[in-house]
Amino acid sequence: MKRHLKLAAIVALSFAATHAMARNSVDSYSVSTALESAEGKVDADIGLYFAGQKHPAVLKTLGEAATNKKTNAVGRSDEAACDHVFLSAVIALQKRAREMGGNAVVNIKSNYKDQLTESPTQFVCGAGAVIAGVALKGDIVTLKK
Repeated sequence: MKRHLKLAAIVALSFAATHAMARNSVDSYSVSTALESAEGKVDADIGLYFAGQKHPAVLKTLGEAATNKKTNAVGRSDEAACDHVFLSAVIALQKRAREMGGNAVVNIKSNYKDQLTESPTQFVCGAGAVIAGVALKGDIVTLKK
């Protein structure tokens, strides 16, 4: 009888651990809070304009860029992990704009699991027990200065 209880406990613990590892909370977070969380990490030379934000006139559209970044979420709150990975995604968009000869990324949208979400103030992030992820898409452009 003890052996069956031990086996049942092991199965229950395995199920609970698997369920905890499979958590994927998808939520929206503040763009400005994330950008302010690591001042100086995001370069000012490449403008960032989220969908719906006003920006100077576009002189030339160079193409679309997309990024899908993941980060370790262990030991972090969902918000802290999401802010961190959002910064990585934004930095990747800026890097792509430089490579393409642009000076801004406009019309930036969240693209979590291929679901486009437009917001000038919020981004979408999926956070689990181990990994958090942010996907962004935007247009690389040259803006009038």
